[in-house]
Amino acid sequence: MIRLGIVDFDTSHAIEFTKRLNHIDIAQDQWVDGAKVVAGVPGRSQISPESIAKNTEQLRKYGVEILDNPADLFGKIDAVLIESVDGSVHLDRAMPFLKRGMSTYVDKPFACSLADAKALAKVAMDQHIPLMSSSSLRYAPEVVAAKDGKGVVGKIIGVSTYGPSLTHPRNPGLFHYGIHPVEMLFTLMGTGCKRLTCVSEPGAEVTTGVWADGRVASIRGIRDGQADYGFTLFGSKAVKTEGVSTQFIYRELLKKIVQMFETKEVPIDLRETLEIVAFIEAAKTSAEAGGAPVSIVI
Repeated sequence: MIRLGIVDFDTSHAIEFTKRLNHIDIAQDQWVDGAKVVAGVPGRSQISPESIAKNTEQLRKYGVEILDNPADLFGKIDAVLIESVDGSVHLDRAMPFLKRGMSTYVDKPFACSLADAKALAKVAMDQHIPLMSSSSLRYAPEVVAAKDGKGVVGKIIGVSTYGPSLTHPRNPGLFHYGIHPVEMLFTLMGTGCKRLTCVSEPGAEVTTGVWADGRVASIRGIRDGQADYGFTLFGSKAVKTEGVSTQFIYRELLKKIVQMFETKEVPIDLRETLEIVAFIEAAKTSAEAGGAPVSIVI
């Protein structure tokens, strides 16, 4: 059994992941085998500080050892989950574990700047340390079923994804909730976005990217009105719009995380993760320039 530690408790993921991994306080069809959360560090937060005390008490009830400092986890765990909701602190939180050669999962967003993302990826790639970051929406059954043109639409010519896109100054633009439809987009389209435009208003943010092979794809980040998740596929055989359920997304994500910890094989190429960060950073630049085209350079 792989022993896991959690760093930062300012997100519901700290609780929800522990329920599924530790087989506690949740239906059996949500369980994930192979790893158990044994210890954690509540940390601090500039986005959701009010969540920390409540989540700390709940994790203590689940039998998780509560420690004061991330360094206290060394020797007690085999792999770590960086759960800070604030992407701008992920470099600081994850780097000590990577430098120790420890397999690391960094919750979304991987980082809030391409510079931070590159710094994390460089250590992992240079030292061959398993490192993964992902939105749980990437592994939604509906998204997985449509990936690689396996569905009824045939070869994917283009995609439009949508989802909630609330913002926060510390996770600007699409880095906050907008990361979910961005990850769905890259899962369905693959890498290779070369330029984009982004129009951002209080009620919505629309980003349109052009891929190197000429395909076009877009994201609607919803900030006003009903905010569901879903996508439209434009295929060689059909056009299809499908909603995305969140019922099993944590379970499916955790399966991939545990698999990485077990096999040391990373399920998502870090170059794709870097491109996602570059995409969001470019979208922010375009929005601030009134929708001007911005090239993506990694």
